[in-house]
Amino acid sequence: MHDVTQGRKAEMPPIARSPRTICGDFRMRIARDGTWYYQGSPIGRKELVCLFATVLKREADGSYWLETPAERGRIEVEDAPFVAVELTWGHCCGEGACETGARKPPARQCLTFRTNLDEMVSADENHPIRVEIDPVTREPRPYITVRPGLEARISRPVFYELVALAQPETVDGREVMGVWSQGVFFIIDDSPTPEDLPEDLEELDDEVA
Repeated sequence: MHDVTQGRKAEMPPIARSPRTICGDFRMRIARDGTWYYQGSPIGRKELVCLFATVLKREADGSYWLETPAERGRIEVEDAPFVAVELTWGHCCGEGACETGARKPPARQCLTFRTNLDEMVSADENHPIRVEIDPVTREPRPYITVRPGLEARISRPVFYELVALAQPETVDGREVMGVWSQGVFFIIDDSPTPEDLPEDLEELDDEVA
């Protein structure tokens, strides 16, 4: 990754420049907690990690690559390449800027996340929040899009803050829980309410209780 380490000028390489040398596997890995590793050792310099992150791409098949004008190599990402570690919410002003303070009308609320690499991203139609359910643990796995194809996993403490801001809305005839940001509603829990459950399931739930 010679081009990346030469300085800030290599941060945003021209997309159309070619050909690139395919370097195969760079032997780099991004752990679930957002730590970057090279040849099994953590990369200690945050500035270098931030620089690598500017040339990180994701292909349609889900593979991750570091791309500079001269070379291209695959890296491993255990979950998402970034982690959202802080949430700021407030009143949307102008181009998505936020003014923190008392609770605002939901349609005018702005939710802004800070990643582990200090990148700021506000949830909107281009940066959606989505929540998956882990098939094994049945726990929620929340994410927000940072850049096209690249997401940040929302850390558990931040997700708890998000849940505290959630409110019920009716979507497709069903009541769900979610949050508003910049005029967009994001569902964070679409579990059926007791009213949505079939009668036999409601009776079973009552018996267990």
